[in-house]
Amino acid sequence: MRETPRTTLSELRESERFDRPAVRESYELARLRFTLGEAVRLRREELGWSQAELGRRAGMPQPSIARFEHGGTQPTLPTLEKLAEALGLVLSVRLEHPTAAA
Repeated sequence: MRETPRTTLSELRESERFDRPAVRESYELARLRFTLGEAVRLRREELGWSQAELGRRAGMPQPSIARFEHGGTQPTLPTLEKLAEALGLVLSVRLEHPTAAA
């Protein structure tokens, strides 16, 4: 069986498919999930905590922390608040014009 070649996010941005609104929207959702997950992972590592320790402090199971850190979930505001509090951070949500966010 032949594997289908995978497309990276950067390759997708440069492709003609990226001109389609649904593709751009899906990309932006994925980008946001990965950015949030990376921020949580970096702070957790800065504190020297395991995923299990962060989960204990946030009241979440370790597999949920792992999925979040890998961009595998679409987080809710309550989840983000729990994680921020457990990490000693303040959750800040902003709405900006697209040109300001780029």
